[in-house]
Amino acid sequence: MKIKDKKWIRIRIYITGICFFLAFCVIFLRAYQLQILEGSQLSSLAKRGYTGKLTLISQRGTIFDRNGKELALSIQVDSLCCYPKEVKNKTTAATRLASALNLDKRDVLKKLHSSRSFAWIKRKVTPEEINKVRGLNITGIDFIKESRRYYPCMETGAHVIGFASQDNKGLEGIELEYNRYLEGQEKRFSRIHDALGRSLIFNGPRIERQDPFNLILTLDKDISYKARKALMKAVRRSRARSGVCIVMRPQTGEILAMAVAPEFNPNIFWKYQPYEWRNRAITDCFEPGSTQKTFLLAGALEEGVVSPETVLNCEKGKYAIGSFIIHDSRPYGMLKVSEIIKFSSNIGAIKIGQRLGAERFNYYLKRFGFGEQTGIDFPGERKGILRPIRNMSLVGKSTLYFGQGISVSPLQLAMAFGAIANGGHLMRPYIVKSIVDQKGKAIRNFYPSIRRDVISPETAERVRRVLEGVVRKDGTAPEAAIKKYSVAGKTGTAQKVDPIKKTYSNKKFVAIFGGFTPSDSPALVILVALDEPKGIPYGGVVAAPVFSDVGYWTLNHLNIAPSFQPETSLSASKARTLRKNRHDASHPGKEKIIALRPDFPGSMPNLIGLGVRDVLKKAKQLGLRVVIKGSGMVVKQVPEAGAPLTKDRSLTVIFRPPV
Repeated sequence: MKIKDKKWIRIRIYITGICFFLAFCVIFLRAYQLQILEGSQLSSLAKRGYTGKLTLISQRGTIFDRNGKELALSIQVDSLCCYPKEVKNKTTAATRLASALNLDKRDVLKKLHSSRSFAWIKRKVTPEEINKVRGLNITGIDFIKESRRYYPCMETGAHVIGFASQDNKGLEGIELEYNRYLEGQEKRFSRIHDALGRSLIFNGPRIERQDPFNLILTLDKDISYKARKALMKAVRRSRARSGVCIVMRPQTGEILAMAVAPEFNPNIFWKYQPYEWRNRAITDCFEPGSTQKTFLLAGALEEGVVSPETVLNCEKGKYAIGSFIIHDSRPYGMLKVSEIIKFSSNIGAIKIGQRLGAERFNYYLKRFGFGEQTGIDFPGERKGILRPIRNMSLVGKSTLYFGQGISVSPLQLAMAFGAIANGGHLMRPYIVKSIVDQKGKAIRNFYPSIRRDVISPETAERVRRVLEGVVRKDGTAPEAAIKKYSVAGKTGTAQKVDPIKKTYSNKKFVAIFGGFTPSDSPALVILVALDEPKGIPYGGVVAAPVFSDVGYWTLNHLNIAPSFQPETSLSASKARTLRKNRHDASHPGKEKIIALRPDFPGSMPNLIGLGVRDVLKKAKQLGLRVVIKGSGMVVKQVPEAGAPLTKDRSLTVIFRPPV
């Protein structure tokens, strides 16, 4: 071999070696980049390709009414999912699934073409849809068990209970307010799957939250149903825009029913508009109208500026305030204060207000809870409007006396009537009685709470007697009378403001009736309000019948003893004496009757919410032997109210301090 050829071979070897060296350097640098510089990032990316997380939420806690009846519970249902990589003919599959499930074909096809290994087709499907899909035999389609919220009472109590989302998160009402207690246990699984998305290994579960709790409400399902049906009947009959009916225990502040119209079914809440979900008893405010005269009377009697027998001049139905003329519905002349309330004279209310004074009246309105939230355990409560007196004109101060220039919520108004009914205590309303665990053990109880004392028991009693006149035949609300039970209340027909003209409308009103029964020993406060009824808009005509209907049914449901007993139970002479001594002994159009207190004869009185002194006083009057447990206010009694008195006449009373 020539020397020249040897040189060329050597050069080729060097060139080849250099190429190998450069290639090795490139490989080394790339390996360094992948293994050292980007190693952790690429490792995580690769892990995400074959691992994943599956989160399952167990059932939410159950919501019960006060008697243990289910208002909201969780049930197991199937949800339809797919593994896109396993679905072969995606177009055909999408067409068949869309037809079976009544879905948009394009949306289904988009999910089947997803780059992810898992996708939901439709959550919480019906049994009929399950059968249709299973009949299609499509590869890559599967069902997963999930928890779904179910409301067995449907529209009854819906605005109080609210509803939960597809993912079991509370969205409205009690479901939202107590979501942290009701939320189910969340379990997270780590899984390893193959290239087609099929699960190979599950690791877990890892529990993120505690077991759910159950709620026991103050609501009574049956009373709520009755209130809802009576309210809807009145709304349809009057063609009102909306309506509210609240039933409450005045001694404790427990809400027994809160019906709202328009109604909705929380099982299919998405089919309704958001304004139909709104609990108008708490979120909507209106002028109280003549119901405000109740609290004007209470303030005036408490201050001693008038008595029920004080006579005032109602100016024959016309009274000038500056350049404005205030009118009454009738040309009343000289009226007693009790008659001013009975006939609902606006001019008479101004005369009472002038004696009390605007500043002092404003003080009492605040004491009765207007202009502030009631403190109820419910989201979205409004406090209404109560303007300072210094910002009001002379006319504004005068119209305030009969309920203009102020806005209140139905619940505020109900609680104010409750303060009259229970002897002057403004209670905090509440809906949840207790929170219990899955074994039924209470982790938190809620008790009656007095916000403040507004008026004296003596004043409250005098106001109650005056309000009884409103329900008599010649009052403004005879339609509110309840057979065999005494009733006290007040009507209101509040004009609404025209948002365009900025003046009071002559066509739009809120018809209101608020009251309590039996008036001599109040067990119930009922507030009814109908927004924009057509035709006759008066509270005594439109709202009062709902009060009577709901009140009569509820009193019988709760076994509250009648205020009136048949005359045949006593001698005729004794009955005549009792009728003479009691101004409300007659009940027009009914059989002859006499007036008796509900705890006489032979029935146990209602002691819930009373203090020790009041309990001992009642027990002494009835000759009862009392066993007292605890201190504070009565939360439970054995026997219950309305039970017949036995021969041993024993009574056990459990007290707990207000919270």
